[in-house]
Amino acid sequence: MSIRISPSILAADFTRLAEEADAVAEDADLLHVDVMDNHFVPNLTVGLPVVESLVKKVRLPLDIHLGVTDPDRHAPDYAEAGAGSVTIHAEATHSPVRTLRAIRAAGAQAGLALNPATPLQPYEGLLAEADTLLIMTVEPGFGSQKFLDFTLEKVRQARALIDQISRFGGRDVPLWLQVDGGVNESTIARCAEAGADSFVAGSAVYAGTDPGAAVRALRRRVDASRPVDARAS
Repeated sequence: MSIRISPSILAADFTRLAEEADAVAEDADLLHVDVMDNHFVPNLTVGLPVVESLVKKVRLPLDIHLGVTDPDRHAPDYAEAGAGSVTIHAEATHSPVRTLRAIRAAGAQAGLALNPATPLQPYEGLLAEADTLLIMTVEPGFGSQKFLDFTLEKVRQARALIDQISRFGGRDVPLWLQVDGGVNESTIARCAEAGADSFVAGSAVYAGTDPGAAVRALRRRVDASRPVDARAS
């Protein structure tokens, strides 16, 4: 099983975003960008113009996470801007199938995010339309929050469902299981053991002096938590 590490620029220096992105370019797989509108979540971050600029400057694919009230309207724009993936929240979308398909049609991978208290079961049928299932492990809106332990059970349930889909659903591309919130060297191993294979980390990467080294440390923690026979895949 492959893994992905996606540093979140929510914890980076917003006056030096291109440089902060470059600091992890050799070690990370994606660059996580939280787009927040101060309505769906109580925070305001970057929008489409910043993402369009980042696409031109950074080497990593952009992993856009839309914490906005109208993702059905805005998500395709981020895909068309050149993002590698665009994730919408199940709690905010009114037309999830159409929007996920529009993201894919615009050339990006499509993701579906669930808040900590949102159950998995009502959205199981949508996973055929998605490339990533994002389980929030904190309430979205701010970085540096404490990891919510109870979300691990949902990660386990999601892993069992994804494995079932992969085994019997004829799916020939990965369905990533991503976690976001409070991910650090301690909690990332627990997330990996529960079945996550894509990890968003903000403060754990950018709070120190060497973001690249922090990404490598997180990757080692994930690798150490996996069964020996899975590490070669």
